Amino acid sequence: MTATSRLTLLGLDCAHIGADRYRMGLLKKVVFLDRDGTINRDSVDFIKRRSEFEFLPGSVDAIRKLTASGFTIFIVTNQSALARQYISFDELTAIHDMMCRSVAASGGKITDIFFCPHLPGDGCDCRKPAPGLIHQACLKYHCKPSDAVMTGDSASDIACGLNAGCSKTVLVRTGKDPDVEKELRLKQIKADFVAADLLEAAEWIIGRYSSDLNRQR
Repeated sequence: MTATSRLTLLGLDCAHIGADRYRMGLLKKVVFLDRDGTINRDSVDFIKRRSEFEFLPGSVDAIRKLTASGFTIFIVTNQSALARQYISFDELTAIHDMMCRSVAASGGKITDIFFCPHLPGDGCDCRKPAPGLIHQACLKYHCKPSDAVMTGDSASDIACGLNAGCSKTVLVRTGKDPDVEKELRLKQIKADFVAADLLEAAEWIIGRYSSDLNRQR
């Protein structure tokens, strides 16, 4: 099984942006978000069913604010629970559908979800920190990593953004690893911004984009 976007497999669309816009390559404000530990609470036992999925405080509002500011949002997530047979594909699909619908009900929009189903030792090119999921999204939606921000709670998220060539990376302190910043220092990897949570990250991304735009005028 290769890493595949949720929309291709499920036939659902969380987005309402016309296909022509994607083909014309006009996506200039793109945010890639990790899932577990960034949008929802992570667990050492994996998120295996809908009842275990819990939005982190402020994460839905963060996605709403990014959407209102014109950003296109993609989820890029490692989901080795599939390969470990802790979760079925149907249940993962149901979790993602529930997440998209909850976000949409609050005024936000998740355009697509890309996930890696492989184990850490499988040698695939889609498991973060490899950049494969971001490259898949950029190929499908005709956008550039250099126009995107990668946001997540782990060192692998930040490394993924750097490996893909994202313009900015943002670390959120809502994951299950309390030593993630130490790990980044040991690996000599630096995020452009460290946020308390996704809401603070979204506000920084929106403000940073506005500042960059003003400097270009």
